[in-house]
Amino acid sequence: MYYFCYTILYVIIFLFGTAIGSFLNVCIYRLPKEESIVRVLSHCMTCGAQIQKRDLIPIFSWLRLRGKCRSCGTKISARYTLVVALNAVCYVLIFAWFGIFEQPLTAALVCLLFSALIVVFFMDLDTQLISLFVIGAIALLGMGKIVLDLVTHEGTLLSHRIGALAAFVPLMLLVLLSGERAMGRGDAELMLTAGLFLGVKRIVVALFLGLILGSVCGLIRKARTGDSKLAFGPYLSLGIAIAVFVGEPIADWFLRLCGF
Repeated sequence: MYYFCYTILYVIIFLFGTAIGSFLNVCIYRLPKEESIVRVLSHCMTCGAQIQKRDLIPIFSWLRLRGKCRSCGTKISARYTLVVALNAVCYVLIFAWFGIFEQPLTAALVCLLFSALIVVFFMDLDTQLISLFVIGAIALLGMGKIVLDLVTHEGTLLSHRIGALAAFVPLMLLVLLSGERAMGRGDAELMLTAGLFLGVKRIVVALFLGLILGSVCGLIRKARTGDSKLAFGPYLSLGIAIAVFVGEPIADWFLRLCGF
């Protein structure tokens, strides 16, 4: 019975993750175009036909229709289903890490953070833009995390304040000095709000990991295509995601290595 109840809870979390993941696809597609994410009904990007309610079941509907629009038969990219599945799997893994009953509020906040990072990842990858709407959402999550940490005594207000500036200040200087050629303003704003959420130790690790991943992938891209333009948002998002789980141990290890 114990394992059965846990299984049911994780199934519910997975299904909730697919529902949110479906909404993330709407955000990824519409926010760069400044279209409404709530007023306009879901429709085919090719023929414009409104998607029927029976075809709005995440993952299942895509599989049942064999990845095609019911109205015009145009192939629907598998990436839509990938985003949904990725979000759902992340939700399950996050609750498994923090515990359904041990730290449910922390897990819920981290789940929403990961959803925002998924939007940043794919939106920046497609358009090299990071929406202020998503930045604002992460800022609100950061404020929620501050309140939770203060209530549970798991973090300090000072750590979150310094975290907000620790990655933002150097990146913003890079943005201003390079005229946004080296990095966009949105990248700096992303790290500002993520630092508010993560605190100083984790955000420094997130910045380091993101820059390393971005630099390596950028060099590979330039060697293959000769194109040096690179969206840093996806790699900073990956750095933030990794730092949520292992950022503090990595920071503590580095400080011990330096004799602190």
